[in-house]
Amino acid sequence: MSTTTTHQAVTIEEVAAAAGVSRSTVSRVVNGSTSVSPAALEAVRRAIAELHYVPNRAARSLASRQTLAIGLVVPEDTTRFFGDPFFASIVSGINERLLRSDYVLNLFIASDDPGEKMTSYMRGGNVDGAIVVSHHTSDTFIDRIAAAMPVVYGGRPVRHRDGDYYVDVDNVAGGRDATAYLISQGHRRIATITGPLTMPAGVDRLDGYRAALADAGLDQGPQADGAFTSDGGAEAMRRILADGGAPDAVFAASDLMARGALEVLAAAGLRVPDDVAVIGFDDSPVATSVTPALTTMRQPSFEQGQTMATVLLDVLAGRQPAHETILPTELVVRASA
Repeated sequence: MSTTTTHQAVTIEEVAAAAGVSRSTVSRVVNGSTSVSPAALEAVRRAIAELHYVPNRAARSLASRQTLAIGLVVPEDTTRFFGDPFFASIVSGINERLLRSDYVLNLFIASDDPGEKMTSYMRGGNVDGAIVVSHHTSDTFIDRIAAAMPVVYGGRPVRHRDGDYYVDVDNVAGGRDATAYLISQGHRRIATITGPLTMPAGVDRLDGYRAALADAGLDQGPQADGAFTSDGGAEAMRRILADGGAPDAVFAASDLMARGALEVLAAAGLRVPDDVAVIGFDDSPVATSVTPALTTMRQPSFEQGQTMATVLLDVLAGRQPAHETILPTELVVRASA
């Protein structure tokens, strides 16, 4: 069997001739069919390798009615998407997994869907499935997408239905462990800066904070919503200081909000951790870019992205992955608490 000496695209007929099999046999091998004899399978694979054959994805998609595209839907505005390292890590994980598949990733950023432009596009057969990250109770257009194609959620779905697939971290345990750590350091008046309570992650981390205080027999401290942003965390910290003075410690439910809190505490002349201890959540690059370096709860965002992509690929391939995958969080102690 000889290798090709031209730079023209190798055809499936040339592969079939080189392998000594029919065109349909090559097609079955390329499309992953198991109804091929071991000898024919080996001959086709050898011919593909020697001829450097690249399957025509467009033709395969037309035959199978697949687009070989996956939509990543992020119901946030562009400022938050490009300003939060969490999303960069998630997208990197998804992309890393898809590189080992035939699928490409299409990104849709929308805090809402005016005129249902995006929803109509996705429901029109332009993607085979979707990954939804960072959704809120108001994002009802997601339901229409989920009715038309397989969907995997990053985080517990806002409206959980039988058959949903999602990949999340244990946000309740993370909030509880962060607060329990502050309690173990002797802090008793512990404030919290929450994420939006329209999101399961915001609710779950708050529930964990409250559970740790209840376990220790402590009253809940001051609470303010920081919207999972640095500016929101700063404003929440100002409200907490204005309402009741400085707490012993602050559990901020994201590193970005913790960064905003640190800036406000420094401007108020309060030392961290001597006057007020601060703990964040994520272990994003923000945690080591601030002063003092941030004690935080690490969530495996890159692994979460990989896992979401794997689950969706399994569903699209007709396999039956677990409907719920929960990844652990981990306390990372640095200088802020």
